[in-house]
Amino acid sequence: MGAFAGNFNQEVDITWGDGRGKILNNGELLTLSLDKTSGSGLESKNEYLFGKFDMQLKLIPGNSAGTVTTYYLKAPGTTWDEIDFEFLGNLSGDPYTVHTNVFTQGKGNREQQFHLWFDPTNDFHTYSILWNPQHILFSIDGIPIREFRNQESKGVLFPKNQPMRMYSTLWNADDWATRGGLIKTDWSKAPFSASYKSYNADACVWSSGASSCSSSQSSNGAWLTQEMDSASQERLRWVQKNYMIYNYCTDFKRFPQGVPAECSTTA
Repeated sequence: MGAFAGNFNQEVDITWGDGRGKILNNGELLTLSLDKTSGSGLESKNEYLFGKFDMQLKLIPGNSAGTVTTYYLKAPGTTWDEIDFEFLGNLSGDPYTVHTNVFTQGKGNREQQFHLWFDPTNDFHTYSILWNPQHILFSIDGIPIREFRNQESKGVLFPKNQPMRMYSTLWNADDWATRGGLIKTDWSKAPFSASYKSYNADACVWSSGASSCSSSQSSNGAWLTQEMDSASQERLRWVQKNYMIYNYCTDFKRFPQGVPAECSTTA
């Protein structure tokens, strides 16, 4: 089985930002910061092919308009797969937007967006991606917010062949992030900082063309075959009814020829 309950020193590399990303407290805490010159970012040392990934994040407090904090899995290349959490900042007192997307073979356009039922800047909350051969599940504090099922039987591509790394970045996107770019970043509030702890990758590590997971299911983690039970499905419906603010599957203007095939069985 893969890497567990990570110490950031052992699990990730800060890959850009010229000192704006910092690993603190003997590897237990990580911060990314953004100023007018640059943002910052990290990537996992390991590549993975399936896993359950948990990260505790505390987002930028106060006026975070124009900023984007990301936490995602991504494969390299021009026909990449990707599983995205992005947190779009806002003016003080206005809610963050949680933006999710799934890319297959370099094609995304599967955005679902949410507001949260708590203030994500007050404390750490756990953001999770479960990726197994059956489905991808986005969860927050154990509450599922989105499911993308494997519907290859309908001709829908599903990420299953390309190993991915975990990435997280903090950057300025005030050309689009807040109210479609109407609200710009207030650089007098810089530097902006987001905090991370308790990264846990219960995953199949991919190395030298082979997976750390066994072909015999019994020796792998329960996450590899995990499906949603009825209580989880109920919580998912609750989130989507009360907190979803955009769903590509109901954007008929955007898809005048008909929404994508996977939408017929997803909320």
